[in-house]
Amino acid sequence: PYISPGVSAMYVLAFATLEVGLFGLLSRRIKIATIRNNLFFFLIIGFLVAASTNINYEAVAFIDPGTASLLSQTSIIFGLALGLLWLRDKLTKRQLIGALIAITGVLIITFQPGDYLRLGSLMVLISAFLYALHAAVTKRYGSDIDFVDFFFSRLLFTTSFLFIFALGRQQLALPSGKALLILILVGTVDVVISRTLYYKTLRRMNMSVHAIILTLSPVVTVLWSLLLFSTFPSWVQLIGGVAVILGVLVVMHNHPS
Repeated sequence: PYISPGVSAMYVLAFATLEVGLFGLLSRRIKIATIRNNLFFFLIIGFLVAASTNINYEAVAFIDPGTASLLSQTSIIFGLALGLLWLRDKLTKRQLIGALIAITGVLIITFQPGDYLRLGSLMVLISAFLYALHAAVTKRYGSDIDFVDFFFSRLLFTTSFLFIFALGRQQLALPSGKALLILILVGTVDVVISRTLYYKTLRRMNMSVHAIILTLSPVVTVLWSLLLFSTFPSWVQLIGGVAVILGVLVVMHNHPS
């Protein structure tokens, strides 16, 4: 309620860029040569993440946040498909079975009656695909880049594209005091901390297994709802959550990571 969705995405990424940039400067792990030598790579993932983020934030104007959050879980399916079909990940028969169980659990949790062909729903699906595609590109071409160098450059290019989007749509505006505190908090938690863990695990696991592990996110969402809002999950959600956890356990059994 304090700032438009499109420009808020830019500020969230901007504050995260400043935090990671400050850490990189203090630890002397940011090198301009990294950007120069991998310019095309950072342009691609910067655009994909910026487009995904901007579309996702704007979609809330056309669809309720709850449905948007549920539909965004399709990025897990997109990620699994890209890992198997493009990156040629190899899964054992046990892992494939676990993947099917976990995805079935996600579908059980996220399914709800409604019209999913609305503009907002399509926007969320496009956003989910773009984010999964950026993860596949990162896994294939960015795993050997120093992590801090990579993370800072990724955030810098994403913020730059979001700035261009906001400028083109004439949405630039300074945030209010309340909005500023929220934007810094979201940038720290949802980008710096969350994406550090995301990319660290992406480097340790193949894309397909990484996508399967992410099926736990809707289960955690249900638990957060219970903790923060005292909203007890339905029996359908509980069954889906159990399926997800069982599927992930099957996939990770004896996995080297």
